[in-house]
Amino acid sequence: MTRVLAGVDVGGTNTKVVLTTPDLEVIDRLDLPTPAHAGGAAIVTAALGAVTGLLETHRASLAGVGVGAAGVVDRTTGTVLVTGNSFTGWAGYGVTRAVTDALGVPATLDNDVNAFLLGEIATGAVVGESDVLGMTLGTGVGGALVLDGRLFAGPRGAAGEIGHVPGFGDARCTCGQTGHLETIAGARGIADRYAERSGRMLSARDVAVAARGGDADAAAVFATAGWGLARAALLTAGILDVTTVLIGGGIARSWDLLEPAISAAIAAEPPVSGATIDRKSVV
Repeated sequence: MTRVLAGVDVGGTNTKVVLTTPDLEVIDRLDLPTPAHAGGAAIVTAALGAVTGLLETHRASLAGVGVGAAGVVDRTTGTVLVTGNSFTGWAGYGVTRAVTDALGVPATLDNDVNAFLLGEIATGAVVGESDVLGMTLGTGVGGALVLDGRLFAGPRGAAGEIGHVPGFGDARCTCGQTGHLETIAGARGIADRYAERSGRMLSARDVAVAARGGDADAAAVFATAGWGLARAALLTAGILDVTTVLIGGGIARSWDLLEPAISAAIAAEPPVSGATIDRKSVV
């Protein structure tokens, strides 16, 4: 029987599950809706149902599970500490204990963007890079930092959370504060900003379709999102001298709409170091 690892990415809208070999070669993957307001037990149960289904399909045995969760997490205890209002009953939930109790294998928990960035450094778009800012554009905006080749989580586990820095307008963020990057560059923020401009409520995906079809309001919303992402990169370059930026998540599929504004903003105010910001997009 094939021995495999499972990875689970719990987002505010969707949960992604993947099976890999011990060498991290992907065997199969599955996306499912996240029951984000049904509580921690329901969220984990849905994810593990997908894991067991894939194991049965491939007649594989499980060696361990890694979980990436939106929000601030305690990696030592395997507990979610802080989330935005995209979730109910997720903060305070003991994820790794629940996974181990259900499946009988070791489990680890990390912030979802930390896991994303470490994976891309290990086998993906930024292999060999030692200093990287990672951002994921999903329901919200998450961030992570690798410095000198090691994940930098900070003393309270919140380092790199670039989606929750202020200075990007006055809209209310999912965390309850105002003006965060997430309010203009996350999927929910893009939908809300388009509704403010046009009077129509569309999903971020449909706003992208409208922008490509010539809708000026939709194009302006994506231009604002691109400007915000550039500002985040420039802030990181100015404070930490990190100039490699990796952007992923569902909104990164609209890179053609984001990239012109990102490039223009960086060209207008390049890092004081004179270094070129290397930006990569992965989905």
